[in-house]
Amino acid sequence: MNFRLGELYCGAGGLALGAVSSKVVKNGEGYYITPVWANDYDKDACETYRRNICPEEPETIICRDVNKLDMAKLPAIDALAFGFPCNDFSIVGEKKGVNGVFGSLYSYGITALKHFKPIWFLAENVAGLRNANEGDAFKTILQKMFDAGYNVVPSLYKFERYGIPQARHRIIIVGIRKDIDCVFKVPDFFSDAQTTCREALENPPIPDDAPNQELTKQSEQVVERLKYIKPGENVFTADLPDHLRLKVNGAKISTIYKRLNPDKPAYTITGSGGGGTHVYHWKENRALTNRERARLQTFPDSYVFLGSKESVRRQVGMAVPPKGAQIIFEAILKTFAGITYKCTTPNFEPLLHNSIQTRLLREQTDTLIAVEELCSCYAD
Repeated sequence: MNFRLGELYCGAGGLALGAVSSKVVKNGEGYYITPVWANDYDKDACETYRRNICPEEPETIICRDVNKLDMAKLPAIDALAFGFPCNDFSIVGEKKGVNGVFGSLYSYGITALKHFKPIWFLAENVAGLRNANEGDAFKTILQKMFDAGYNVVPSLYKFERYGIPQARHRIIIVGIRKDIDCVFKVPDFFSDAQTTCREALENPPIPDDAPNQELTKQSEQVVERLKYIKPGENVFTADLPDHLRLKVNGAKISTIYKRLNPDKPAYTITGSGGGGTHVYHWKENRALTNRERARLQTFPDSYVFLGSKESVRRQVGMAVPPKGAQIIFEAILKTFAGITYKCTTPNFEPLLHNSIQTRLLREQTDTLIAVEELCSCYAD
């Protein structure tokens, strides 16, 4: 079964790479995903997507502002993905939620759901979405997805638990059309053994001629400052001489000039920021290259990012880790193939008026009551 995928806010193709890398087989029949159209307004990201995801069908990517996108002229789809812009939901920033410039852009995903009526969808955003507008934004978005005709399963995915060499936490919402008798379950993480950033960057080593491997020119002061910062420390926790300290009042962001700890997953790779936000090597006195950041995001070295150095940094940092996305997409495919997989309980309260989820919640509640009664008997 081939699910034709449409994607809004596709960026450089993190979700798309996870989708096209996904495939499950049951009784000799394959279940897989094929992008048929994708949209973004960032020209460099669109060129990166075109080169790596659809080089033989360049018309797949539509570089246009979403509010000028004519959905009526797009090919039919069976699945929709949209990592709607997170600027107004991030805990770093003004946190305007749905009232911000970017906060309402989720609504184009809702419009696409109503227009195309795909079999399933996957939506992605930052963890801060949960508390935006005092929690009302998240509830509103889930309600609109439900009203569009979908049973939804939202959960906070901590990608380092899935073998991604980076502590990246994202809300993923999977929805399946209400008339389809399938229930998506959140895939469980693989094991407690996490992939370290040392493993990701050194096994195998990145070739010197790999694309996007340009070094950042570090000032003498930055190099001197990094010499005093140990792995895992930042500019505020390290023992620095006075002339190298940052004169900062108020909140102190923990990732400023923070070195990676080689024995742990990296901290979150970001797409923008000023001095001290570029992620720093645990041993060498420098910021990571874009290729190294892409490694920590699980992009293969063959994935070429186009544009200026800062544009590439933004593309890499804004992306969903492809291997993390692949795990979720394959769980969706297994759901439709009827293949059992290791799963876990969603960590968000489901919509109580959702008939399938209400039944599951009641079953869980009945089980808890039975356990409590059994414990009470033993206590007596």
